Amino acid sequence: MSKRKPNKNKGPAIIDLDLDSSDLDSPISELFRYEVSKHRSCWRHVFAYLIVQKKKLALKDIELIKKRYPCLLEFPCRFHRGERLKRKGKREEMKELRPPKDAKNAVSRKKEKLDSQAFECKEKLGSEAFDRYFQNLWKNLSEDKRTSFAYLDCMWFSLYLQPSSRDKVLTWIKKKHIFSKKYVIVPIVCWGHWNLLIFCHFGESDQSETHKPCMLLLDSLENADPRRYEPDIRKFVLDIYKAEGRSETKDFIYRIPFLVPKVPQQRNDVECGNFVLYYINLFIEGAPENFSIEGGYPYFMKKNWFTPEGLECFCQQLYSSSE
Repeated sequence: MSKRKPNKNKGPAIIDLDLDSSDLDSPISELFRYEVSKHRSCWRHVFAYLIVQKKKLALKDIELIKKRYPCLLEFPCRFHRGERLKRKGKREEMKELRPPKDAKNAVSRKKEKLDSQAFECKEKLGSEAFDRYFQNLWKNLSEDKRTSFAYLDCMWFSLYLQPSSRDKVLTWIKKKHIFSKKYVIVPIVCWGHWNLLIFCHFGESDQSETHKPCMLLLDSLENADPRRYEPDIRKFVLDIYKAEGRSETKDFIYRIPFLVPKVPQQRNDVECGNFVLYYINLFIEGAPENFSIEGGYPYFMKKNWFTPEGLECFCQQLYSSSE
């Protein structure tokens, strides 16, 4: 297809890439062009471009182009080859770590499962997963606890913030009869972050000496300023009272204490959902009969409320029992 010209100056050999029109119209040429179109950075494409431009190259230039622009049709480039070697090495490593097929397999699989669950505890929970784990936690409560507590769906507060769904949310809450409960658990997820809001003694009046209503907001990311939620939460509470037809005045509702105790803080940016689940579990277990903001508040809810080991163990048990 090409002609080699004699090198009179004893310089590098030159390849004339000029082709006849009959060569370019041949079936082989058509196949060549198709292959080149799939690999526009390989040496075949470079050569095709040079052919059209009627360029001349020295042999050493041709070898250099082949090295710089390998063709995937002939062999994988260094990047792909390296990735394949990595994957192959990883497969071999996993094969070596695989336990033998004997009676100990069941024990090994169980240990691996628990290890993976401990790892999952460090992954951010979505609303579906959160609700699944919460429902599992709730069904294991005693009948006495269920009588004292109520809970709202984790998405209701977010939906309430959307004017189009506000009335629906208030209707759903009305069916929960929260004013007949001592405590109401309200998980909140906004901007990808989980918080726990707790309504305490909302059925009591301001005149009560022992059961005065208050709100608690437990946040595992204190640096994000949990009190930024307060205006929306107070409006949320006001609308709940109105929807129930309660006699309390707006002034009374806006004077309900809004408290943010200093609770254990998350160690990374994905643990907030797990922290909220553990807050719920521990609060339900330790909540006093008559919660009051006087006399040593916040009682058991303090910075050292629980340890990281306790959280890991809780997540492990909760995840395994939810399967």
